[in-house]
Amino acid sequence: MDDRAVVERQLGRPPRAFLRVVRRCPFGLPAVTEQAAYDDEGEPFPTSYYLTCRHLVAAVSRIEAAGGVERWSERARTDPELAASLGGATAEQRALRRALAGADTGRDGGRSLELGIGGSSTPTNLKCLHAHAAFALARPGYVLGERILAEAEPLWPSQGCCMRD
Repeated sequence: MDDRAVVERQLGRPPRAFLRVVRRCPFGLPAVTEQAAYDDEGEPFPTSYYLTCRHLVAAVSRIEAAGGVERWSERARTDPELAASLGGATAEQRALRRALAGADTGRDGGRSLELGIGGSSTPTNLKCLHAHAAFALARPGYVLGERILAEAEPLWPSQGCCMRD
């Protein structure tokens, strides 16, 4: 089975703006994908790295449901190390999106190319912890994302891949 087919099965729908797998789980399946800045219709896809592993998606969803977006946003605003990490990752995200887009400016005329991780127009107000976790897995060294992932431990199912039938 090719990566796109596996990602479709993981998501339960065809992936939008899919480019490639950038991180695999220990079982060899896609865990994080890289997305184009614009989909085939020219609509912005502001999440450069997308978490596809069902186990990780569920773990991060639990963090979000427990108020994690607000908690981590506050920590990113008040902890100098996390603030610096978010600032650096935001700059890296913007450069990555511009590089992925090339000359394409999509239906929004390129405005979305300047958004932060997960499409945030105000990077210190986190929108989606899944996007920050995916960014950390794709780009090791992103301290804020790595701390979010630490809260999601264990990252991988202990009994084997949850996608295996």
